[in-house]
Amino acid sequence: MRRIIRVGGADRMDFLQGLVTNDVTRAPVSAALLTAQGKYLADFLVVPDGEALLIDVDARLADDLLRRLSMYKLRAAVELAPTDLQVTRGTGRAPEGAIPDPRHPALGWRLYGKVEGDDGTDWDAIRVAHTIPETLVELIPNETFILEAGFERLNGVDFRKGCYVGQEVTARMKHKTELRKGLVTVAIDGEAPVGTPILMADGREAGTLFTQSGGRAIAHLRFDRMDSPLTAGGAAILAADERAQATP
Repeated sequence: MRRIIRVGGADRMDFLQGLVTNDVTRAPVSAALLTAQGKYLADFLVVPDGEALLIDVDARLADDLLRRLSMYKLRAAVELAPTDLQVTRGTGRAPEGAIPDPRHPALGWRLYGKVEGDDGTDWDAIRVAHTIPETLVELIPNETFILEAGFERLNGVDFRKGCYVGQEVTARMKHKTELRKGLVTVAIDGEAPVGTPILMADGREAGTLFTQSGGRAIAHLRFDRMDSPLTAGGAAILAADERAQATP
């Protein structure tokens, strides 16, 4: 389920611009709120709505996100309020008023109104095929680094917009280091629970298994250990075929 938060007031753009990872002046965009140490707290879509902005966030993170945003508000001319709007999404022909999901074309469209639902799309299959992380599955608050989760490839971070919370760490990971681990899509023979450690033949840990669909899976792996025979529980990890930090 999703929750929609409305951000209004004369300072709404500057307020969000100084907090989140993407350039909200280009909304609709995907973005995240990070800790000062650059770790993920919440991901969401920012959508224009007349003289306001809408934040489309997983319902399980909504209360905490609203609380954190309220802490940053101080004396800014900003109004934060939950709404009763719902989200309908699909991958077929988009209805009037829908927006394309800004993360990836395969994610189709989203429509905000009084109805919640979708068109029956297999979203896990799409996410696995394109290495698209999901809130509270591959994206773990206070643990995940967004560049390891593919946010640059998925249009979730802007390196030219200026400062935001966690920007220094994120920029340093982009410009001064080479990522050594991250999300990849792998082929898998068998199944294992989400969160199962992925092990090398000698027992050393190489990563963690996440969403699985149709003989493929999203995994968080160390790139220097991907060429070894790998297992996750009783499943064999056969091959990595897409790095989350790769650009289109």
